[in-house]
Amino acid sequence: MSYQPNDPYLVPQTVRATRSLPRRNMRDIGLGPSVSADVAVPGPQDQQTTELARRYELLERLGVPTATSRDFDELARDMATQAGFLYGFVNLFLEEQTFVGLHQPPADSGYVIVGRTMSRDHGWCPEVMARKKALPLHDVHASPRFSGNHVVDAVGIRSYFGAPLIHDSGTVLGTVCVIDPEKRPLSEARRLRDIVIDAGAQVMDHIAHAPVR
Repeated sequence: MSYQPNDPYLVPQTVRATRSLPRRNMRDIGLGPSVSADVAVPGPQDQQTTELARRYELLERLGVPTATSRDFDELARDMATQAGFLYGFVNLFLEEQTFVGLHQPPADSGYVIVGRTMSRDHGWCPEVMARKKALPLHDVHASPRFSGNHVVDAVGIRSYFGAPLIHDSGTVLGTVCVIDPEKRPLSEARRLRDIVIDAGAQVMDHIAHAPVR
């Protein structure tokens, strides 16, 4: 199936260059050198900043790369292949959603080619981060809550399965997820959810065995 997007952020099917998914101005996240993770200030924006600082500190201490990783790419590929989905992601929530692991169709496949970052407001991974448990969407249009999403229009996604990456300390580092332009039967939802949960466990096992700084 070839999906022809009509969105300025996406790559025309005849062009092989890769661009990022929709993203917001980085100034919107309110980071600054004077902000400390030890300062508890009421408000969701301050809480988000504190969580981000803790996430960076933990990733640095664990020696986890915040750039493209061949190991994470392979984990994303294996997860997507096992689930039968076109796209797979190992996603760290930094200033933006950062896909340190990415699997997607070839550039000449006719499908949308995505980049390595996306706004932290878009997609369904923010919901996974907030709930701290897996989110199985066999058909994103089955629920109005999840149907109205920029990614639905930009990439033409119909199914999403994601799970959080939670460190033993309780810090949520990000997510793993698979997405596809085809919806899945409801009867397949549990199996696909379990595939993504298992992939998340593999990612955290890989992180646990990374050189500790």
